[in-house]
Amino acid sequence: MTTGRPARARAHRRPRRRAIRVLLALVAVAAVLGIAVVAVPMLRPAGPRPLFQMPVACGETWQLSTYPGHDDYDVDFFPVEGETWGRPVLASYAGTVTVAGVNGSLGGRTPENPEGPRGRGGGYWVKIDHGGKWETQYLHLLEPPLVEVGQKVAQGEQIGKLGSTGNSGAPHLHYEQRRGWEKVETHFDGEPSGITTDEREQILRRVSNNCPAVS
Repeated sequence: MTTGRPARARAHRRPRRRAIRVLLALVAVAAVLGIAVVAVPMLRPAGPRPLFQMPVACGETWQLSTYPGHDDYDVDFFPVEGETWGRPVLASYAGTVTVAGVNGSLGGRTPENPEGPRGRGGGYWVKIDHGGKWETQYLHLLEPPLVEVGQKVAQGEQIGKLGSTGNSGAPHLHYEQRRGWEKVETHFDGEPSGITTDEREQILRRVSNNCPAVS
């Protein structure tokens, strides 16, 4: 003898299954759209290289260096004369701050205790988006950055002070230029820096042309 209940149960299950299939399809479409929103801009070619300037004051001579194990294209800045701690670190080009905080841990190296314990990573640091997939990074700052995420900065604007936070053996500025996900050779005032590999120690000197715009 049949009661009809199994047929009704099957009838109830069918709409539920259809609803689940529709929901899964919508989730899949949303996931694909989300990936496209992130991936498509990164697949576009980079824009023209901005006219980056050295991240230090106009007219000053600085030592640009690297050493084995430092990583290709990384540049360390040391002043040729004068006090190192606390020197102004300037934006190489106009842009928008995307990171302003701590990378790794700070450690304990300060002007009062220069041989204090090292930290990890870049310490206080700043990253600036210059548009066209170009970015610059500034690491080992002395104190919390003078800028915040989302802030627009002008070329030559001070973003921090030179220090030795993070994994740093002495006060200096670790600096990088990036095109999308790719780290590239730094250029200053339209000229390549010449630091391209960490296979050998390199020490160069350059004069900063990061000067105030003439109105």
